[in-house]
Amino acid sequence: MTEPDRYIPGVPCWIDTTQPDPDAAAAFYGGLFGWELEDAMPPGFPGRYYIGRIRGGDVAAVGSQPEGEEQPATWNTYVWVADADETAAKVSAAGGTVLVEPAAVGADSGRMAMFADPAGAAFCAWEPNTHRGATVVNEHGALNFNNLNTRDVEGAASFYGAVFGWDVLDVGGAPMWALDGYGDFLEQRTPGMRENMASMGAPPRFEDVVASINPIRDDTPAHWGVTFGVDDADAIAARATELGGRVLVPPFDAPWVRMTIVSDPQGATFTASKFAPENKDLAGSAA
Repeated sequence: MTEPDRYIPGVPCWIDTTQPDPDAAAAFYGGLFGWELEDAMPPGFPGRYYIGRIRGGDVAAVGSQPEGEEQPATWNTYVWVADADETAAKVSAAGGTVLVEPAAVGADSGRMAMFADPAGAAFCAWEPNTHRGATVVNEHGALNFNNLNTRDVEGAASFYGAVFGWDVLDVGGAPMWALDGYGDFLEQRTPGMRENMASMGAPPRFEDVVASINPIRDDTPAHWGVTFGVDDADAIAARATELGGRVLVPPFDAPWVRMTIVSDPQGATFTASKFAPENKDLAGSAA
């Protein structure tokens, strides 16, 4: 029996990081999160694409940079779409840029494209075939959130609303992206989900949230980032340092979480977040 899909069009479904030295990056993330890593590229292929897994389930990937391109190491967000070509047309019509035209990945994995929103934040679209996105999420070492960092929330709302149908939801003073109908999908997949969220004090429509928004208050370029769930943010910060990474923001408490911001040895940054319901009434945000 095939496991039902975890995603619908408009929901982030996959992440990968492109690195100058993917072998070293795979060793770092394997040592940090305990991933099992397998190179998905055919023998003799010049690049690498290591799939990171937990208990055999796909979590994320570590890949080579495109040949001939020297770019900073980064984490990439992929949004599930029904038609990558149609999405590319919507991006252009909404004022975004098509960075990589829709194209097939592998023999039958799916089709992907890369875009930039009007503020310059790059993201990918994924039209799935055999690769159905991450199968392990919201646990230690797995994707917990995708985060848009931008200084133009109003402009982003117009763009992503036109492309994916997202709207901005205020969650305790923190803006987040919500997709109407996503909560219905999750409830059908996991009956009782809404009741469980309500019992924990989740705000209205939190089940529709697909990503977060972090307003930028300095000169950092607009970008998409990723947050991994962890059992212990302090331990992850210490372990990342042992493995050659840098702690950019030491562990701190915020509403619902304790988190830290880390740079891997080649410069790709990410957030590690421990769910801390005892912090739900804390004032302020992680900005």
